[in-house]
Amino acid sequence: MHSTTFPKTGFVRLAQILAPHGPIPVSKSTWWAGVKEGRFPQPQKLGPRTTVWKVADIRALFEGDQDG
Repeated sequence: MHSTTFPKTGFVRLAQILAPHGPIPVSKSTWWAGVKEGRFPQPQKLGPRTTVWKVADIRALFEGDQDG
């Protein structure tokens, strides 16, 4: 399961979030549409070409889905 390989704290880049390497099985375009609509967490900019998300926000997405 991805929860064992996904970081516990810090920040992650989009490639670490989306499948096949990450826990969220959606395309980039679906992800960005979800961010815009508020379905997915808002990113943080570390630089002009560096966008990251809080690990806690991403974990809440895929760990929350397993409860239902």
